[in-house]
Amino acid sequence: MIPEQIIKRPIALTEKASVLRQDQKIVFEVAREANKIQIRDAVQHLFKVKVLDVNTLIMRGKDRRIGRTYAKRSNWKKAIVTLKSGDMIDFFADTEGSSETLTR
Repeated sequence: MIPEQIIKRPIALTEKASVLRQDQKIVFEVAREANKIQIRDAVQHLFKVKVLDVNTLIMRGKDRRIGRTYAKRSNWKKAIVTLKSGDMIDFFADTEGSSETLTR
């Protein structure tokens, strides 16, 4: 798998993710097949930062109502990546040259 397939999107607008950013931790949605080593390598390659630790968890899909019946959203994988002190990934930069951004 290539790094662009492993990292699907950042999760930066939740309350928990913004609290974790203060501790140099970034939250990503990643491919379910990816392991911690592949996630670490992908983040280091895409954002040019040093990763100290990767924690992963499977998020269960929610039940949704579709008319009279119920359907289930698919499960997805979340990765909490701890960066080296001093490294930072800024997803909401004003200018392109100021820092790395993930665009999709």
